Amino acid sequence: MKLPLPEAAERALSDQLLAHVRQEIASNGPMPFSRYMERCLYAPGLGYYSAGKTKFGEAGDFITAPELGDLFARCVVHTVQPVLEALGPAALFLELGGGSGSFAEAALLALSAADSLPARYLILEPSADLRERQRDRLSASLPADIFGRVEWLDRPPEDDWHGVLFANEVIDALPTTRFTMREGEVYEEHVVLDGEGNLKRSDRPADSLVSGAVRHVERDTGREFPDGYRSEILPQLPFWMQAVAGSLTSGVMLFVDYGYVRQEFYLPERSDGTLMAHYRHRAHGDAYILPGLQDLTASVDFTALAEAGNSAGFSVAAYVPQAQFLIASGLQELFEGDFADAADEGTRMKLARQVKRLTLPDEMGERFQAMLFARGLDAVPLPADVLLADQGGRL
Repeated sequence: MKLPLPEAAERALSDQLLAHVRQEIASNGPMPFSRYMERCLYAPGLGYYSAGKTKFGEAGDFITAPELGDLFARCVVHTVQPVLEALGPAALFLELGGGSGSFAEAALLALSAADSLPARYLILEPSADLRERQRDRLSASLPADIFGRVEWLDRPPEDDWHGVLFANEVIDALPTTRFTMREGEVYEEHVVLDGEGNLKRSDRPADSLVSGAVRHVERDTGREFPDGYRSEILPQLPFWMQAVAGSLTSGVMLFVDYGYVRQEFYLPERSDGTLMAHYRHRAHGDAYILPGLQDLTASVDFTALAEAGNSAGFSVAAYVPQAQFLIASGLQELFEGDFADAADEGTRMKLARQVKRLTLPDEMGERFQAMLFARGLDAVPLPADVLLADQGGRL
C-alpha cells in the first residue's frame, strides 16, 4: 500500500526516534519487538502517543467510538450508573487512557444530568501531550464544578478504592510480544539492524516467560502451533491487570476493544498474527516504517483478558459484541430522543451515521467486544441482555 508522505517536521521526529532505536540496538543487542513497540508508541516526546501529532478523528490516523459523538459514552454511563449509585458518594470513576478527552466530556455531562457524578473522575494518562489536550478540552467544555472533579494520574491508585474502571481501545495498544515456531520450539521476534542500518526482524529463542505463555495457549486450545506460525501474546497481562486494578476492592471494570476469544484469535489460518499499523486512516502490516508516526496495535485475546481479571480477583460478568452491549444499554432510546430533538436534517443524518458505525457488523458492531468484570458486589446491577449467563462458554 502506498502511504502519504509525512511532512518534514514529522519525518524529523521519526528520524530522531529511529536514531534512538538504532543506538539502543547497537549498545544492547537485538531488541524484543515489545520493546520496539513501546518505544514507537510511548518514547517521551517522540513516540506516537507522546508527540504533538493529532491521533484521533478525521484529522488523525483512526477514529474511536467516542470520537463519533456522545452516544457511546452515554450508553456506558447508563450501564455503570447503577453501580456508582450502589457504591455511594465516595465512588470513583477511573478512565485508562483518555484519548482526546471526548469520552470524559460526554460521560461527565451524562453523569451530571443523572445526578450520579462520582467523587472524582480519574484519568490515567501516560502521555503528557494527550494530558494537556484533555485538560484544555475539558476545562473549556465542562462547568467549573464538574471539571473540578477531574484528576490526572501518573500511576494507578495505590490506596483501596471502589467505583468503575473503564478502558476503550487500551489493551490493543499494550506493547505486545511477537512469537513464532521453529521445529516445535518457541522463538521471540526481535528487531536488529541490517548492514545499512535499516530495521529488520530476527527471531531468537524465547525465554521461559514467553515460552510458558505460548505453551499455555497450546494446551488451552488443544492445538500445537505449526512451524512458521507467527502471532502475538501478552505474557505480562496478568501483572499489568494487577497493577492497574488490584486496589479496586469493589466495583466493575469495563473493557471495550477489538479482538477474539482465544480459539478464534489463534486460528490456523491466522498464521501471521493480528499486528496492524495505522497511518492517516490507512491500515497496513509493516511495523518497521515511520517509527513514531503510525499507531501500532494487535487484536485482543479476550480469553487472556478474562484470565488476567480472574487472577486479580474479578469475575467476568459480561462478554458481548459492542452492538449488543450498546443496544442493551439504551442506544435505541437515546438515538430516538436525539433524533426527535435534532434541529436540522444534517444533525439527524450525523446521528444515523454514528449509530451505523457503532453497531453494523462490518463496522464496530461485531469487530469490537465489551467485557465487564465485577468484584466485591452482592449483585451486579446490569441490563439482563449483557450478563454472561447466556454466553454458552464462549470464553
